[in-house]
Amino acid sequence: MAASTKVFSLEGKGLKMTSAEDLEPHIKELREMDDVEEVRFLGNTLGIGACKLLGEVLSTKKNLQIANFADIFTGRLLSEIPEALQLLLSSILNLPKLHTMDLSDNAFGINTHAPLVEFLSSHVPLQHLFLNNNGLGPHCGILVADSLSNLHKKKEEARAAGQEVPDLETVICGRNRLENGSMTAWAKAFSLHNKVKLVKMVQNGIRPEGITHLLTEGLNKAAGLQVFNIQDNTFTLRGAKALAAALQGWPELQELGVSDCYLTGKGGIIVSQALGKGQNKKLETLRMQYNDITAVAVKNIADILEESLPGLKRLELNGNKFAEEDPSIPQLQEALEERKEKFGGDVVDEDDWGLDELDELDDESEEEEEEEEEEEVETLAERLVKEAEEAQEEPTVQVKDKEVEKLAEELAKTKV
Repeated sequence: MAASTKVFSLEGKGLKMTSAEDLEPHIKELREMDDVEEVRFLGNTLGIGACKLLGEVLSTKKNLQIANFADIFTGRLLSEIPEALQLLLSSILNLPKLHTMDLSDNAFGINTHAPLVEFLSSHVPLQHLFLNNNGLGPHCGILVADSLSNLHKKKEEARAAGQEVPDLETVICGRNRLENGSMTAWAKAFSLHNKVKLVKMVQNGIRPEGITHLLTEGLNKAAGLQVFNIQDNTFTLRGAKALAAALQGWPELQELGVSDCYLTGKGGIIVSQALGKGQNKKLETLRMQYNDITAVAVKNIADILEESLPGLKRLELNGNKFAEEDPSIPQLQEALEERKEKFGGDVVDEDDWGLDELDELDDESEEEEEEEEEEEVETLAERLVKEAEEAQEEPTVQVKDKEVEKLAEELAKTKV
């Protein structure tokens, strides 16, 4: 049977299905698909009655592998969403092959944490998790991270009982204002799920202390990490040092996204030196825009390109502190162009290759940043504990992420 017949989709139809009666005429085909492997309901709005019926139908689909429930509560009252989500998730909790769950672009926040935490704590087959732009805030971020730590325990218990259990490989939790307050919990979760391959936590308001803890107490243990994108958070020199250390333990890394992270000039040098140690030879994409990186770091990258970064295809350096006429730029452009011609094949996606356009660069000379002052009164650990205790949930404006949507589509094509 063709793979396409195993997918049921109402994607983007804009249907408003409040009751079971509203949903019923749209799922007749789904009822008849005993071997359905993927369902797509994103871009519609479901009420309590519709979620109850949908859950009942899906609970019988034992071959279901991928469920896309992104953006399914638009226009719903906050009082509706917890019950609707509970009815939906509890019905599919025990599906044995459901490895991919996408709940992005739903306004959950603290009010809807209970059904989400219950599912994430208990669904042993979970392999790929998409929670992008859900209004979590730091407090709910702690609850979600803790639920993943609990999930690890459940997975280990299942393995001990002789079950084949997949590792958690994908965690996308961006645009959720996780902040420093939830980083202790997230570091613990990643230290347990150390087989993770893809992590994206963009635009979360994480500051240097939180970045450092996440890297030194969590993701540094993820030896198989292939994609790490934490763009639009704040590193400074401290976070850059933590990243440089973590890079030595990521030999499988293929993509690193740290644009808009304020690495600083010295931080850029430290990271480029770390890449020069030759532990990241599979790296294909390096995104380092708008970081106050200077010409010294750019020269470092150009000099290590052949020996330490033989797989690099795409380099983004726009918006940093070096001149467009810097002699390292043509060196990088020429080397990447040669690689494209040699390894690009017959069909080349230009966006995947080369050096980004270096327009509007800031080439004003500034003194290098002073070393950050040592912690006074409070230690790093004490500050993180304090921020975790003070973590409060706040609403987050929903903004869809095209990169996450593209990745979801790619994973949807993968059958496990």
